Amino acid sequence: MKPFTFKQFEIQQSKNVFRVGTDGVLLGSMATVNNALNVLEIGTGTGLISLMLAQRNSNAQFLGIDINEKAADLTKFNFENSPFKSRLKNIHCDFKNFDMDKNFDLIVSNPPYFEASESEKDKIARQTVELNFKQLISKSSELLSENGIFSVIIPAEAGNDFIEIAKENQLFLIKKINIKGIENSKTKRLILEFSLTKKAPKESEFIIEKSPRQYSDQYLELTKEFHIFKSRN
Repeated sequence: MKPFTFKQFEIQQSKNVFRVGTDGVLLGSMATVNNALNVLEIGTGTGLISLMLAQRNSNAQFLGIDINEKAADLTKFNFENSPFKSRLKNIHCDFKNFDMDKNFDLIVSNPPYFEASESEKDKIARQTVELNFKQLISKSSELLSENGIFSVIIPAEAGNDFIEIAKENQLFLIKKINIKGIENSKTKRLILEFSLTKKAPKESEFIIEKSPRQYSDQYLELTKEFHIFKSRN
């Protein structure tokens, strides 16, 4: 499988691990990483999100974990071959059993959500079999620093349930980005950010394409420091 080349790093891909996708690019571009010094990514896949965040914040240290051994190996390879390798570490680990003394200023995840699938990689990476929302949220709340942020991208239809479960675990919504695939369409994804402190949540809208196969100005601006592509205006 061909590697995916960004401006400052390259992502090797594998048929056994989910490829670089729009969800990961959006979260890597929009998660609030500015003030973070310690970042945890849950379910790294190729390592894309952590690499993007490392490019955006040159002071932060990153730890990635993945239950899929092949994904963890691929992440390790991509981390070690990036210009940010000194600040990136990953381990093969089940998040449910993850244990660490320190807390994190940013916990980020593109979590599993498909309920059923034929392929083995789907069963781990895209189902709620290995890690459901309640487990993800509950453990993240324990690992978050006092002023930390928990940032995820999920399907729009799962948003209300996710927000309620977070509230039950003392994580309060502070940002909601409604993501549409194309103008005048329904919201298909949400980027949600939570903190341990109640604040008035900020809500915004993001459109990926202004017409079929024509990226929006929003998307082009958001990803200009990462993507290598010609403007489709």
